Amino acid sequence: MSQPIRFYHRHAIREISDAPVTRTVLQYLREDARCTGTKEGCAEGDCGACTVVIGERDELGGVSFKAVNACIQFLPTLDGRALFTVEDLRQPDGSLHPVQQALVECHGSQCGFCTPGFVMSMWALYKKHGHEYGEQCGGANRTVPTRDEVSNALTGNLCRCTGYRPIVDAAQRMFQLPAPAAPVDTAALSRALLSLERDATFAYDHAGQHFAAPRTVDALARIKQDRPATRILAGSTDIGLWVTKQMRELGDVVYVGQIAELRNIETADGWLRIGAGVTVEAAYAALAKHYPELTEMWQRFASLPIRNAGTLGGNVANGSPIGDSMPGLIALGARVVVRGGDTERELPLEDLYLAYQKKDMAEHEFVAALKVPTRAGARKDLRFRTYKISKRFDSDISAVCAAFSFVADGDVIREPRIAFGGMAATPKRATHAESVLKDADWHEATAQAAMLALAKDYAPLSDMRATDAYRLEAAKNTMYRFWLETRPHDPLPKAALDVRAVEAAAAFE
Repeated sequence: MSQPIRFYHRHAIREISDAPVTRTVLQYLREDARCTGTKEGCAEGDCGACTVVIGERDELGGVSFKAVNACIQFLPTLDGRALFTVEDLRQPDGSLHPVQQALVECHGSQCGFCTPGFVMSMWALYKKHGHEYGEQCGGANRTVPTRDEVSNALTGNLCRCTGYRPIVDAAQRMFQLPAPAAPVDTAALSRALLSLERDATFAYDHAGQHFAAPRTVDALARIKQDRPATRILAGSTDIGLWVTKQMRELGDVVYVGQIAELRNIETADGWLRIGAGVTVEAAYAALAKHYPELTEMWQRFASLPIRNAGTLGGNVANGSPIGDSMPGLIALGARVVVRGGDTERELPLEDLYLAYQKKDMAEHEFVAALKVPTRAGARKDLRFRTYKISKRFDSDISAVCAAFSFVADGDVIREPRIAFGGMAATPKRATHAESVLKDADWHEATAQAAMLALAKDYAPLSDMRATDAYRLEAAKNTMYRFWLETRPHDPLPKAALDVRAVEAAAAFE
């Protein structure tokens, strides 16, 4: 039996029972709720004009707040959550929130179209740093982010006329202004969200289309076994575009965002197990604790709103040849856990991909988790790097994504693993180059031989992002950079090789 969608919005519980399954949150806001501050720019999660903040109860009974793109999120996924837009920041006396006031003072808005999206990303940052409560928290847990942290938080918001300096200025100025007189009552909000929690699968139907949000992995497995063609929906960062750009019909949908087990991160027996429902942001935060070399890839993977919504399991299950998570995971020796019915199996991640958009999974199976070896034992001597080459530094799709690793045994290479994205129809290991490196001395000649071997491993295509020749040359150059950064004697620091760092240093000379 169909149940209404229930969520918290504009200081009240809302119930929706007549919206299409794929109606977006943005459509609801502008056309149904008449909250037109949130804008549509690209309808694909790139520009940030539609940024809203979602509130969700956390494990401690509090509420976490995350900026996401309303244009690609489907309305039924709001069930049990809270929705905040720019309209919610106005104070009862009509005054502006410090986020808004700072933008006024720093001249951070010109045409204003993108401003509401910036405001919401900045509000999420404001709350993250503990300033929403002002003096109520006695100054506890209150910090001021650096300009780099501000810039990372705003990677999902594009401005076409003002320029980013005054906006970043405003994002720092907002922490200097008096706290809002009427902040969000998080305790009351948590109680409201608790009243919306469901014990069993949420089922919603409209015009013959079914949406299910199970609470357990077993329930998900039953749904997929009974109706294998049911489409799995996680962060909607890819499937959302199927609807908004390709106008595709999804059929029945099962949403995995309410399954606590799929959102767990555990470390045991030398493995870091990341549930398939863990967001990209949370997954990379956990991975970077073991492998700090992933920090830049974490920041460049996508914008923060996309990382807040998209899941690591979804990126892996999608299997795109330009998916940024797979090369690094493959180079680390990750394994994927696949569930079908009552059966669970695991295999090396690289073996999941058989051909373009073809995976070693039956229709009723789904990715349940990723397992990544921790940095222990012999792996303490692991040499590991990832590189992303794209036209834009932030929030862009890779032309080439490279990952290299080996265990250093003195000057000798053990267990080399090389993987690339953007170089083949699937994320793919460079087996010929690995053979050159295996048990060899890590000398420049070895690196150059491995560079030449890459031509046997890959025959890349030309497309709008890069030509085949450019891709192959870029792949070779990443191998050489890996050598420069990890060579046994006099390795070069990252700052000596980063174009942005070198350009910045030259600007001050």
